[in-house]
Amino acid sequence: MDISDVPQEGNRTLGPHRKALYAKDENGRLVLVASRGSELDEAVTLQAVDRLHGLAEAARARCLAGQTAPLEVWMWTRRMDVPLLAQSTGLWQWRIRRHLRPAIFARLSSTLLQRYADALGLQPEQLQHLP
Repeated sequence: MDISDVPQEGNRTLGPHRKALYAKDENGRLVLVASRGSELDEAVTLQAVDRLHGLAEAARARCLAGQTAPLEVWMWTRRMDVPLLAQSTGLWQWRIRRHLRPAIFARLSSTLLQRYADALGLQPEQLQHLP
């Protein structure tokens, strides 16, 4: 893509921010160009956010039914999935999936709760209640 082809349509999901894209300058070299985004970027971002809201609501319903722990609701609310939460906490994915079980979650140590709270930007007490 040439510098003149970099989308500058605007993207309300970016707000006042810009993102960097690579484009070719007049000499054919790749350079970083600030972009305000495009309508396509906005549509895709909004679809992803809607999907995450849907996953959070489904997790909330399962939590109220006693099928999952509040940790799953917080995970989706903070726009994380199991692999990202594992990377943020330093825990194995299988351990996180195990901690999503209500009986196991209820017995977590304060150290583990603190690790989850730090990764999710919460206080440990908040993790035990629905958002």
